[in-house]
Amino acid sequence: MERRPRATDTNAADAWLDAVRWDGATGLVPAIAQDATTGRVLTLAWMNREALRLTVDSGRVHYWSRSRGQLWSKGETSGHVQQVRELRLDCDADAVLVAVDQVGGIACHTGRESCFFLRYDDGRWVAVDPVLKDPAAIYGHE
Repeated sequence: MERRPRATDTNAADAWLDAVRWDGATGLVPAIAQDATTGRVLTLAWMNREALRLTVDSGRVHYWSRSRGQLWSKGETSGHVQQVRELRLDCDADAVLVAVDQVGGIACHTGRESCFFLRYDDGRWVAVDPVLKDPAAIYGHE
């Protein structure tokens, strides 16, 4: 596994965070989680500075929930954590790509491998990926 930058490295704590172009209105940046082995895009979520710092420090992906207005660690409820293999910042410094090992093979709250399970087909969206585990069994509701 490659060495991940640590927020505790001397004088690097804020420099690498300052390099990110955080949205001026929200303080967020889009974060794309991609399976490090297959390359499949698993989800798009949002990070603030604290979420990105926690992701680097812990080696597990953290996001900012816009709907709940709070930090969350991916898999804290479901057990389907995302372990960081590599972090990348795009050329405009306004999007983060996180290559992950997806524990349990499920990234989506619907019980699917990926949140991108709907495919456009002749004027409608069609679910093309199977539910691997019933969300009620994962979360106890839904």
